[in-house]
Amino acid sequence: MAAKAKGKESRQEEGQEQDTVAREIMAWKFLSLPQISALSEQDIEGVQKKLEEFLNFRQIKTSLKEAVLLDYYVSGFWWAKEMDFTHLQLSGFMAILNFLLENLSTKHITLEDNIKELGRAMAGIGESHSEKGGGLDFFSVDQAKAIISYLKISLFQHYKLYEYLFHNPREELVIGDENVVELVKPMDTLFPAPLEEGISYDMYSSFIALPPESEVETEEINQECHPEGLQPETESLDIDPMAGFTIEDVKSVLGQITNEIIGSLQTEINEKLQMEEEAYTVRIDKLKNT
Repeated sequence: MAAKAKGKESRQEEGQEQDTVAREIMAWKFLSLPQISALSEQDIEGVQKKLEEFLNFRQIKTSLKEAVLLDYYVSGFWWAKEMDFTHLQLSGFMAILNFLLENLSTKHITLEDNIKELGRAMAGIGESHSEKGGGLDFFSVDQAKAIISYLKISLFQHYKLYEYLFHNPREELVIGDENVVELVKPMDTLFPAPLEEGISYDMYSSFIALPPESEVETEEINQECHPEGLQPETESLDIDPMAGFTIEDVKSVLGQITNEIIGSLQTEINEKLQMEEEAYTVRIDKLKNT
């Protein structure tokens, strides 16, 4: 009898160990204890940033799928935190969210089948040492009811939208605008670039496309003409342009220039007066005839 009792006790201990292992696997399957602890210390914005890091979301601002998933997990975690779940229960609840979403996204499970999977996972809650336990027996019956109610208004209510998100490919519309910008050319040429309404580019190129050897040839010619490096002297003597002329000569020249200018002006004035006189005469004749 003693041997049988010992055998029963050992079996019970093994069963309890298996239940503990099952609970741990279900509880910490999605997020680890350090991650849950870190999330519990954050506010709503901190939870969002931490989950972006834990879930390796790098394109949250441009990827619709990542944005939806992040909102799904952040909302779920914050709800569970307000329900005063323990770290073990928080991890188990996050594992439920991930479990149901994986069924939808990878296994293409329908809403009815996913609800059945949830029932199997939550079986045994409220029962001690249940053989049908799904590893979530650390929840109470009231907590299980609250979880089901939350899933009804979150994932299950918008199940078709999540199916569309994962299974319907969408065309990515890339909206852009190309602008051609002409950059300012560096000042490495002697002549500016021609305008469109100016000279042709071929003519412009004939001025700037001089080979660099031309400068060398010019220097060689200068050296041949001035072997000793002497440059031609420029006469900068101050010479009076009026030297050699008398006052009478200057007066006569100025008189001739003045007479020519006055004569041309007088002729032009006489012509204009004659034209005006003719115009007035014509007008007077017209008035007399009327």
